[in-house]
Amino acid sequence: MRIMQVMAGAAVGGAETAFEDLCLALAGHQDVELCAVLRDNNDERLGKLASAGIKIHTVPFGGAFDVYSPWKMKQLIRNFNPQIVQTWMSRASQKTPSAGKANSYLKFSRLGGYYSLKYYKTTDYFVANTPDIRNYLVKEGIADDRVRHINNFTTAEQVTSPVNRRDLQTPEDAFVVLALARYHPVKALDILIRAAEKIENCHVWLAGTGPLEEDLKKLAADLKIENRIHFLGWRSDRAALLEAADVCAVPSRFEPFGNTFIQAWAQKTPLVSSKSEGPMQYIRDGEDALMFDIDDVAGLTECLEKLRTNPDLGHKLVQAGFSRFEQEFSKEKTLKAYLDYYQFAIDSLRAI
Repeated sequence: MRIMQVMAGAAVGGAETAFEDLCLALAGHQDVELCAVLRDNNDERLGKLASAGIKIHTVPFGGAFDVYSPWKMKQLIRNFNPQIVQTWMSRASQKTPSAGKANSYLKFSRLGGYYSLKYYKTTDYFVANTPDIRNYLVKEGIADDRVRHINNFTTAEQVTSPVNRRDLQTPEDAFVVLALARYHPVKALDILIRAAEKIENCHVWLAGTGPLEEDLKKLAADLKIENRIHFLGWRSDRAALLEAADVCAVPSRFEPFGNTFIQAWAQKTPLVSSKSEGPMQYIRDGEDALMFDIDDVAGLTECLEKLRTNPDLGHKLVQAGFSRFEQEFSKEKTLKAYLDYYQFAIDSLRAI
């Protein structure tokens, strides 16, 4: 099966990580020949894909006046001759042509949010990464057999380079809460900082980047806990950070999916999450994680205190969460779901 994956996203982010993970998984399958098209904005990602033997092309995917990218995509598709072309992000969909009447390939689009379908007029098949996004697409008029829900996946990583707390100016006996998130209003990291103020010896690791960094630092200073809030920048050692932390927190105000919760489950780190859209569709409160209402500082504080003072509760959540990861979010299950969907589409085209 000849597959082209097309990403027009930022240098870092959840969708970008999911794209990278899927490309690497597809590249390891003996029946797949893969080509990846993406922006030249992340050397580490390009290196990983190249090391996996994936054919790589970089395209700018500019704005409305970018006529080069659609022309370039036509050339790349003609040269590679894929059966499947899957786009990630609305701009990738806009800049990637459909096969039209030629029916030489099928255009897929993967959606991780409730995006306007005006950007996906030439898409043949859709992938939704949550059940609710799938329902949204069907309500918007997409035929039931042309959209499937396929979960993101992660892997349980073996940590070979552990994170040393002292290197992050964190005491060994601290209660460490990790957030893997952009410094953006929707991620509600301000709520996490306010909760940390109320918890004895609580240190927060914020692994990410974003426009609110200075605002969040000012909040920590105003609360006089700047020595307990650690801004780590964007990190690629997610598993090591999760292993070194006591709790993983997802305090988001809005989260269509949220890869972090399955990463925490995979690495056996106790999880606390807000009741945002994505996590609410998966997490079983009190069974595999603790949940609190959006923007509820007291609720988040209570969840964290429960885990700080009750290690047995954390152990129970970890065991249930890891079981959920193995059953629903493993690489093998997600890869099979994609390949089955691609083959279904190819067979449907042949039957016309």
